[in-house]
Amino acid sequence: MNKLELIDISYKVEDKTILENINLTLFDKTLYVITGKNGSGKTTLAKIIMGILKPTSGKIFFNDKDITFLDIDQRAKIGFAFAFQQPIKFKGITVKKLLNISHNQENKILDCCDYLSKVGLCARDYIDREFNNNLSGGELKRIEIATVLARKANVCIFDEPEAGIDLWNFDNLLTIFDEQKKESLCIVISHEEKILELADNIIILNNANVEKQGTKKEILANLSSNYCSKLKRGKQ
Repeated sequence: MNKLELIDISYKVEDKTILENINLTLFDKTLYVITGKNGSGKTTLAKIIMGILKPTSGKIFFNDKDITFLDIDQRAKIGFAFAFQQPIKFKGITVKKLLNISHNQENKILDCCDYLSKVGLCARDYIDREFNNNLSGGELKRIEIATVLARKANVCIFDEPEAGIDLWNFDNLLTIFDEQKKESLCIVISHEEKILELADNIIILNNANVEKQGTKKEILANLSSNYCSKLKRGKQ
């Protein structure tokens, strides 16, 4: 069973503390949703887990191995995958090539069709298109999520995956997360109520700290009915 441990993780920029002494132990085949108001450090924490940012202090262990200073490429090699809130575009790289890079091998057309159909796209219409500004924000987002599925990663991190996704494809997202948690340690940054309701475990960040953590039943029972809408407005 895969295990990810964050021990006393802090992150500061000049004199501003973004995260302070974060301690979390996360396990395989579990969907964790990290939520909190704007500026609470959610995305920063996700990027530290992926190795995009390095913590100011603290340690990160994966299966009891210290990975604190492994960069994003090194973490990808040990099975980490990340979907950005705003997907990074690649000039000259087709969707099929991107899926091949993610899977680390040549995908058959049927494989591409499987990954893309899970996010509501037809492979025939997309595999030869470049992953660039000619695609809409929603298309870019869905294709990026497909690349995470192609990775077959041990740890999957999705930063606000609902951004730019329409209602019909939002239901597809919920199905993806429900299936993904059966295969990996799945972390989703979100304040969407339906995603919170799908979680096995919810982590609330506030003022650079973990304010609360517990099962969906424990956390949602103590949240007011308008909590998620307040988070969207950046209030609490």
